[in-house]
Amino acid sequence: MFYEAKNSLVFKKGNETLLIEPWGKNSLRVRCTLESAFIDHDVALTEKINHGTAKINVTENGASISNGILEARLNFNGVISFYKNDKLILQEYYRQYDPTATKESCCTKIISRQYQGIIGGDYSLTVRFNPNDEEKLFGMGQYPAPYLDMKGCTLELAQRNSQVSIPFALSNLGYGFLWNNPAVGRVTFGKNITEWHADSTKEMDYWITAADTPAEIVENYTAVVGRAPALTEDYLGFWQCKLRYRTQEEVLTVARKYKEMGIHLDVIVIDFFHWPRQGDWFFDKEYWPDPKAMCDELHAMGTKVMVSVWPNVDKKSTHFYEMQEKGYLIRADRGSNQSFDWQGDCLAIDATNPEAREYLWDICKKNYADYGIDMFWLDNSEPDLNIYDFGNYRYQMGNGLQVANIYPQMYSRAFYEGQKAMGQKSIVNLERCAWVGSQKYNQVIWNGDVQSTWECFRTSVCEGLNMGIAGIPWWTTDIGGFMYGDVRTEEFKELLVRWFEWAVFTPILRLHGDRDPHDIPLLDKDPQRGYGGGHLFTGRDNEIWSYGEGPQKIMEAQIKLREKIKPYVTKVMKEASENGSPAMRTMFYEFPEDEKCWNLKDQYMFGSEYLVAPVLAPQTFIRDVYLPAGKWENIHDGKVYDGGQTITVEAPLESIPVFKRS
Repeated sequence: MFYEAKNSLVFKKGNETLLIEPWGKNSLRVRCTLESAFIDHDVALTEKINHGTAKINVTENGASISNGILEARLNFNGVISFYKNDKLILQEYYRQYDPTATKESCCTKIISRQYQGIIGGDYSLTVRFNPNDEEKLFGMGQYPAPYLDMKGCTLELAQRNSQVSIPFALSNLGYGFLWNNPAVGRVTFGKNITEWHADSTKEMDYWITAADTPAEIVENYTAVVGRAPALTEDYLGFWQCKLRYRTQEEVLTVARKYKEMGIHLDVIVIDFFHWPRQGDWFFDKEYWPDPKAMCDELHAMGTKVMVSVWPNVDKKSTHFYEMQEKGYLIRADRGSNQSFDWQGDCLAIDATNPEAREYLWDICKKNYADYGIDMFWLDNSEPDLNIYDFGNYRYQMGNGLQVANIYPQMYSRAFYEGQKAMGQKSIVNLERCAWVGSQKYNQVIWNGDVQSTWECFRTSVCEGLNMGIAGIPWWTTDIGGFMYGDVRTEEFKELLVRWFEWAVFTPILRLHGDRDPHDIPLLDKDPQRGYGGGHLFTGRDNEIWSYGEGPQKIMEAQIKLREKIKPYVTKVMKEASENGSPAMRTMFYEFPEDEKCWNLKDQYMFGSEYLVAPVLAPQTFIRDVYLPAGKWENIHDGKVYDGGQTITVEAPLESIPVFKRS
């Protein structure tokens, strides 16, 4: 049975109720339930927008609903086909004796929306669509795989260190698709079928939009889920970081040396275990005797101070038992009540609980912000788990299988909302994970603890581009990779330099890493204590002078180049806030009419003007670059090239190929 209700189309059959309604420009939201009513929760679709006016048509054998150029047509079984300007772009997969749904074999009894009841209530859900051999799919967040086009991939919908699940896909067929559900599951973009699956959920909820260009699709998407504000110029220079500055004096010594060299630090970062135990969100006074004086001196240099905060709470920490009593910690349904055991026996704070978020911020305000700490590094924010048994953990919002993917977004809100409430005008934090809409909480996302390898370097380029399409314009990496980089080898120094040259043309230029070998003595003034920052290892030095004169000269020159283009990067960040455009843009984002651009993953546009071609292999001093239509100036030698051709360019160790569009 079809009927129209409040600007929406409703289909009922048996216990299923399907609701389709306009939701933004050229867009539709599609929900389905087996219960008596829909959940009153928009999940990621948070922004107040003009939903549009639907055109609805109901006949004896089917129905249709359109909003702008996007139309959904339903047959008598409720099988949905989506059309853009009357051209089919996506169709549900239905193989149960319905010749109007498919011309293929239809006797396998596989349906498009399959609910399977879970003992005790709720459902696992699989939603299926027909594949298209000509389709390419981009976005989906960040997966540690060397692919830009995700067609053919199976992706876990779950958060892990270096894996960021943001379930929005952009198709070269002219549509974008958001799986509006924070449940753990998977998506398969197979050759024979597309399947979205939630391990546990209450109802189906997705959103689809259509447009003529990738830029318009991303604009429609970010209009309904939110956009990042404009990132200002004073964050867009050089950030210095390492694992880990162990004392206040170490931080100041590094900052003073950069100042003597005439290199401006926009941000300096204090990493983990400046605290005694996890969940002790304060400076260990033995090693950080006067944080306010430290911040005052750094601020006088024009440098902002960032401090690491983890969500883990050790059972021996200052706050554990109070938080447990108040219900502010996640809990295990089975077995040991523990989620993380690195450097402590820990549970994570329940970031889905608003009171827990307020509690955390009140402590961090008192122990950090009131001293002058400007920014927070929200590490381990998936949260990291000993064993990724998502269904074993329970949050205020629900079981982990149903809600775990939204955790990093909620964790970031604790700081964003707290900083906003205290009147902080400029808010920028760094986080290891994200979900749909995280960008509106002023988060820079980085790609986690990746290895110092060329493989991870190449993958990082694809990750940054897909994160941009998924709505995250503020993105960065650990220059040189995070771990297993041996500072004594020329091979690592070459990788570091190439990574640094690339990072100049990414949203944030940030030097970080845990450098080998780990041969630095512990800084424990009291060996009997056996815990805290003095008892924990640190990596080798990671400042630009730590790698010898040659690499230092190159990195100094690259920092100067970044300073030179800062006004341009600021303009790019303003554009991201206005229409959702990523800073790092796939070639097809700027040149959708050029078929070659849809196949390029080793070069990209930084904003609309700079074409960047990183060197992604060792001992490589030339590389091919494809120039789309137009005029292109090599920024290093001023030579101008006509577009529409592939050229071979020199790439000495001192620089990577970059061309300015003219």
